[in-house]
Amino acid sequence: MHGIGRITDEIGHLVLNEDGAVVDSGGELENAEDVANVLMSLIKCTSKASLWPGNSGDAFKKISITYPDHAYVMCLSNKTIYIIKRAFEPQEPINV
Repeated sequence: MHGIGRITDEIGHLVLNEDGAVVDSGGELENAEDVANVLMSLIKCTSKASLWPGNSGDAFKKISITYPDHAYVMCLSNKTIYIIKRAFEPQEPINV
């Protein structure tokens, strides 16, 4: 539906409407409404004003939550919230 399943290293995805309801899901996040609720609460807490940019201009563009082996990346587009769970492999720092 959204072509979101073609992202490199994707483990799962959620697509939420402006009310936080799951519109689409796949992979490890298939029907993961509990995860959607937690992440939607986080998004609402981190937004300074309104969640949608037309109201104040302070809406978020991208939020990343990184764990040792995976990361959640959340983006807002056209009153739709896209959440991707990706495999994460931290790289060693470069010594100069």
